[in-house]
Amino acid sequence: MLTARIMATTKKLAALRSLMKKIPSTGETVDAYIIPTDDAHQSEYICAHDDRRSYVSGFDGSSGTAVVTANEAFLWTDGRYYDQANKQLDSNWTLMRDGLPTTPTIGAFLAKSLAKGSKVGVDPKLISFRTWTPMKNELEAADCTLLPVKENLVDAIWSDQPPQTSNQTIVHELKFSGETVQKKLESIRAALKEKNAEAVVVTALDEIAYALNLRGSDIPYNPVFFSYLIITLNKVFLFIDQNKLPATFSAYEKENEVKIDVKPYDQIEPFLVQLLEQSTGKFWISPTSSFSLNHLIPEKRRVQEITPIALLKAVKNPVEVEGLKNCHVRDGLALCQYFAWLSDAVAKGQAIDEISGATKLESFRAKQDHYMGLSFTTISSSGPNGAVIHYHPAQETNRPITKEEIYLCDSGAQYKDGTTDVTRTWHFGTPTAHHKDCFTRVLKGQITIATAIFPRKVKGQMLDTLARKALWDVGLDYKHGTGHGIGHFLNVHEGPMQIGMRVMPDDPGLQENMFVSNEPGYYESNNFGIRIEDIVQIVKANIARDFDGRGALAFETVTMCPIHTKMIDAAMLTEKERKHLNDYHKCVLDTLGPLLKQINDDFTYKWLERETQPI
Repeated sequence: MLTARIMATTKKLAALRSLMKKIPSTGETVDAYIIPTDDAHQSEYICAHDDRRSYVSGFDGSSGTAVVTANEAFLWTDGRYYDQANKQLDSNWTLMRDGLPTTPTIGAFLAKSLAKGSKVGVDPKLISFRTWTPMKNELEAADCTLLPVKENLVDAIWSDQPPQTSNQTIVHELKFSGETVQKKLESIRAALKEKNAEAVVVTALDEIAYALNLRGSDIPYNPVFFSYLIITLNKVFLFIDQNKLPATFSAYEKENEVKIDVKPYDQIEPFLVQLLEQSTGKFWISPTSSFSLNHLIPEKRRVQEITPIALLKAVKNPVEVEGLKNCHVRDGLALCQYFAWLSDAVAKGQAIDEISGATKLESFRAKQDHYMGLSFTTISSSGPNGAVIHYHPAQETNRPITKEEIYLCDSGAQYKDGTTDVTRTWHFGTPTAHHKDCFTRVLKGQITIATAIFPRKVKGQMLDTLARKALWDVGLDYKHGTGHGIGHFLNVHEGPMQIGMRVMPDDPGLQENMFVSNEPGYYESNNFGIRIEDIVQIVKANIARDFDGRGALAFETVTMCPIHTKMIDAAMLTEKERKHLNDYHKCVLDTLGPLLKQINDDFTYKWLERETQPI
């Protein structure tokens, strides 16, 4: 197996440690320096300018925190990235497997390993208040200090740091968004009044894009733009580079019945201070926003909860619901065209690899109506690369797609009417009994979620075990969540709800017209990976009782792409599971078949007919 290129970090760490001994702007010393993945908006995915942790450590997974002390360097990351980090970190680094019971938190680890009186530095813009507080308490209990260092030390040593992206925004038209900005502001302001607050400070980029019916391209694959937003009971302040506004901004304001007061992006902190001085009321800010901004609002005047926009965004309106269903049909068409082409090419012995496969899939998607780009880097992974949960193909790791190995493809797209995310696992030759056993156990969990009935507002964490039971029965598991929310022409991962083992402090409970993924998996290191992922809509359950008036909910699958029946050990399925799969495949054929005939794609139609045969 080819391995990822390891980046040498000795010189970078020496330069960083030199600054830690004497911070240029203050002359202070820090004994440890924390480098989060986050940008100033606590985004999950970041632009190249903000990729500081990757620059320092060489590990480029989407989640992780680097900690550098005078003599050592550590990287905390979760189970999705253990394999990847092992392959990418050089000998200067120690991998801390976050999520294992034996792995301490960063705060606890530093409290134990640093001398009393030590100072731990971090850029206060790049750490959320929620992360800051327990870390500060753990350090203070050991007579250490967590110090906000406003001068970013990585930026100071990064001579060729890319500039922050600043691309033009576009208007998300009402025919796609379904609600004017004014209508959204009414809901937001009603929530403000309920909390007796006079303003909400919004830092999450997808929340700003949603609330304003605008989209951007400042972060790859995420249609967001760098900005801050303050909504008061009678005004809207947008902090953004004026040049990024669409040329039609005045017409947009008129159509959305709103007047927006535009301020420079870098004026958020002084303006917030000024606004606070001019009033005595409460200001709402999310604990997931930066410590830097939270700290500006006096504790007694702080309403510290996730913003009302987070829930408004998660529960799709009727136009968004229709758009998400429609874009998944078009997306399914492109997926079927790709998998039909791929299975034929591999059968004929053509030289296809992970990169050329991903490129071909993108070409099929690009032909679909309202296509705006991919929603993340395609995970096109063959054989052992499939075991790297968030793998993305690169020249140095690229493998051929063959009849001999399992192929896992996790991909998605951005369309004006919705966002998609789907994973399918294939074997173009003859899967082993072990492959089939593992695949079928993943499928059983996936079907158990797909057919679940549950009370309204139940937390997603309560459902997670349903997806794992068939794997747990034989001592298998997977190191990622079972389901995440998905945006509407927005971020592919969206909260505040989730189906997973971790407690989600902001989970409002599952509600009708939320859309989440259903994606159990199984991974054998250096061997193969299996994942089956659909997007499901939460709908009212068709049952007689409703949990004593609480409301009964169920899932309805909107992803349209066959599940590979060659990988299934049919004897392991119950009658109910078999019926669900056959009904799903009939729905896929009935939905996509006529569309393929309409465009005279007989080749894909025949493939689809074969792949949706009942078992």
